[in-house]
Order: sequence, then C-alpha cells, then structure tokens
Amino acid sequence: MRLLTHNMLINPMQKFEGAYPLKLIPKKITKEEVKYNPLFVVHLLPKLNYPALLYAASTVGLKDLPKELPKKIDPTEHDELLKMLHHVLLEVHVEEGLLVCPKSEREFPIKQGIPNMRLNEDEV
Repeated sequence: MRLLTHNMLINPMQKFEGAYPLKLIPKKITKEEVKYNPLFVVHLLPKLNYPALLYAASTVGLKDLPKELPKKIDPTEHDELLKMLHHVLLEVHVEEGLLVCPKSEREFPIKQGIPNMRLNEDEV
C-alpha cells in the first residue's frame, strides 16, 4: 500500500465516519522506484491531507518533509521538495501491517500491500 493510498482511506463503518486518519502500524516496508513526474505530484497536492501524510511518513521512518507546504508550488523552484513528496507518496510501500481506526480501534490488516477494509456482517 502506498502512502498515497493511506491518505485517502477511512473507516468504512458509517458510525465512525470522521475517524481520520487511520493509524498506520507498518511491519514490512519496501521501496520501489517509480519514474519521477513533478507535474503529477503538483496535481496530487490539492487532494492530499498534508498533516495525515506527515503522520504516515513518520510511521515509516521518513521525517525529512517540511511541517508545512509552500502556498504555491512551482516545479522549477521546488524540485527537491517535489522529489521528496514523490518518494513518500509513490515509492514507499507498506507490504505488511495494520490500519487502526482512531475512534473504534478496529484493525484492518495490510497483506501483500493490500489493505483489507472489509467489514464483518455484524459491523455493517
């Protein structure tokens, strides 16, 4: 699971709708090189919850991101920042671990890079 994916996930149980972000407990992390496209990263930024990304990055040991993003990001002026964001969002994979709802403490396993967000019958 990429950290980009983590940034978009929520607990599927309706009564815990505002429980975001899910706590990330990585057990196995891999890195896979992805072709760098600065414009793609720039277009992703408005869709991201940056504080949640900072949290996820810190759980996998990446603490180099700035606390806040510049108001306007220009690919020519902010190339190093965009490369860091590209790496964190697209190249870091949580292969095994858990996602935990901060309100219900419900655990969702991550196996072979795929988060299992299915609910049990009694949770629907």
